[in-house]
Amino acid sequence: MRDDVMEPRIAVAVVTMGNRPAEVDALLESVAKQDLAPARIVIVGNGCPLPEFARRLSLPGEVTAVELPENLGCPGGRNVALARLRAHGDIDVVVELDDDGLLVDADVLRRVRDLYAADPRLGIVGFRIADEQGVTQRRHVPRAGDADPMRGGYVTSFLGGGHALRLATLDETGDWPAAFFFAHEETDLAWRAADAGWRILYAPEILLQHPRTSPARHAIYHRVTARNRVWLVRRNLPWPLVPVHLAVWIGVTLLRTRSAAALRAWFGGFAEGLREPAGPRRPMRWRTVWALTRLGRPPVI
Repeated sequence: MRDDVMEPRIAVAVVTMGNRPAEVDALLESVAKQDLAPARIVIVGNGCPLPEFARRLSLPGEVTAVELPENLGCPGGRNVALARLRAHGDIDVVVELDDDGLLVDADVLRRVRDLYAADPRLGIVGFRIADEQGVTQRRHVPRAGDADPMRGGYVTSFLGGGHALRLATLDETGDWPAAFFFAHEETDLAWRAADAGWRILYAPEILLQHPRTSPARHAIYHRVTARNRVWLVRRNLPWPLVPVHLAVWIGVTLLRTRSAAALRAWFGGFAEGLREPAGPRRPMRWRTVWALTRLGRPPVI
């Protein structure tokens, strides 16, 4: 790293519903073992009191514990953490980690710092997600038509479980879409970042270990996934692409889904997405559509 390059100041944010105290303990211990200490750590109890880990562990940097009276969902809880970090005014990049994840390597934060220091237009860094056996699920590879989890590079989206965000990017794009609560919030943020000219990097050398799971484990999965997809395109796509994107995903859903109950929930959410306000509409420019297409994922799939 050149001496004249300013090193970005790193913070870590974790949002938890309080039902994984052992996992959060292990995650924070892995943060404490990093060879680059974060300047700040924010832990948000999303509609729950925080267990003793928030007070008991010896953690680097200044630790802020926030207990919210209600569950604001993944994006809403992350926005609370971002607001606390902005209030201090001394953080450039925030690393957001799932509460049941684990930083296996001790150089994660240093690698993140070096990537941002080397590229002033790098907005988002997505980590590789792998289970305890080192296996990355296909849905965790942020590239259409490519199942190789070890091929890094610039992409069109990122993984919510482990990633880094430059606060200057969020100052330009706005924060997470809190109303989404769960599902597709990463794509919404990634599209806005790309339209503002920020780069999104998938860095497979940066690993977050995470238990193998299915998103359908959540009771609200089918309804919210459909609702948020409609909101996503209503907010971000040029109008001619909106029906194309939705038609593609209706077809995909009919092909993939075998449960009649799941289909009813999905189409109920789809109708809700058409009926309810989607939030501010800021359609991406056509040159952004082309840029996303060149990266391998046109915004209709």
